[in-house]
Amino acid sequence: MTDTSAETRRPPGPREPVPLGIDRATLDTLTGLSAKYGNMLSFEQPNGRLAYFVNEPDEVRRILVRRHPKYRKGPGFERVKMLLGNGLIVSDGDVWRRSRTMIQPAFKVQNVHRLMKTMVLCADERAQHWSAIADGGGSLNISEETNEFALALILRSIFGCDYERLGMRDNNPFEFLSRDSARDLSVVMKVRELRQLLLEIIADRRASELEGQFDFLEMYLAARDKHGQAFSDRELLDELMTLIVAGFETSANTLGWVWHLLAGHPDVEARIIAEAQACLPGVDAVTSDALQAMTYTQQVLEETLRLYPPVWLFTRRAHEFDELDDYDVPAGSDIYLSPYLMHRTAAFWPDPESFDPDRFERGSRRRQELPFFPFSLGPRRCLGEYFSFLEMKLHLGLLLPRFQMRRLSAREPELELAINLRSSEDLRLSVSKRTH
Repeated sequence: MTDTSAETRRPPGPREPVPLGIDRATLDTLTGLSAKYGNMLSFEQPNGRLAYFVNEPDEVRRILVRRHPKYRKGPGFERVKMLLGNGLIVSDGDVWRRSRTMIQPAFKVQNVHRLMKTMVLCADERAQHWSAIADGGGSLNISEETNEFALALILRSIFGCDYERLGMRDNNPFEFLSRDSARDLSVVMKVRELRQLLLEIIADRRASELEGQFDFLEMYLAARDKHGQAFSDRELLDELMTLIVAGFETSANTLGWVWHLLAGHPDVEARIIAEAQACLPGVDAVTSDALQAMTYTQQVLEETLRLYPPVWLFTRRAHEFDELDDYDVPAGSDIYLSPYLMHRTAAFWPDPESFDPDRFERGSRRRQELPFFPFSLGPRRCLGEYFSFLEMKLHLGLLLPRFQMRRLSAREPELELAINLRSSEDLRLSVSKRTH
């Protein structure tokens, strides 16, 4: 338990214990407490542990960047650990530092660029599917479509030629991850069954001699720590499951929200199309420089992530004493940080509920000063951020000029606030081919 004595300098907050989880009730609680006590508040939890909700940009950066060694993963990560094991997302301390150092080379810019042909292939599969539906005057479950695109891409990026060899295109053993958004015990059990399949794939890959093969599995197998040690089978399984789940969910959810937003904002849509036609006039024009030049599309993605950050609530636990602003943070205190709430705080973002990609126009504000952390900040910032932006820009750049989506309902979807932020129901849009 933490020291909650009178000597501890604490920000204001309620006197009664406050229960928090990772759900809608928690968002409502934090919203109400912030309105009453401000952007720095403290409270005790039912277990007696002291907790802080921090919604001040400078203090969030202090926790995640400048003083990150003082903090480790907080409450709520137990559920993630059940699903993914002790991979990069949930590990701490020396285990995390070793894994991060070993995995980081796989995500170097030049390595990610080697996967662009795979991104094009996955976008082309969606185009063929959408074309058939558009010809029939149908509609798309865009949540399913972006899930299938992102899952196929991350699996191809991990397994390379094994994706086709094992028949994953037509009989994908990982498909339930994109179909079932719940992360309950039944999904945990299905994931555990996959670990045996992964072990077989790993064993086959170790026994094979693939000339010129490049994929994430090959990079992970080749990774060595400072002592020259490779990942054990268990470590490799945990990191691969983390890469599969985290590697597709963020991009899939964000792309679903982007298509939904663009379907209601034809002016923004027109600007992306013009940019895509200038930068990507054809598949042969897909290069890293062309995608880098799609600066307005980048702004649209960032504004979407502001409104719908993939992880809406981060937690940390202080493992040594710290100070935030004028307040003490005793060791053992829990810290709650919410990108969703910070991104929608009017003091930081004018008219925060509106969709306005021009907020992120280069030169309007220094990028590092923005109160914006959809992929976290500091050393624990998502390693796959560049990969994710590249695939999303390519997806939009190749598909938006070809297909027009429109909303089937004027009603804004409700949010599902679990480990990931999603729509509580699948997003459906009408689809038609554009005429040029």
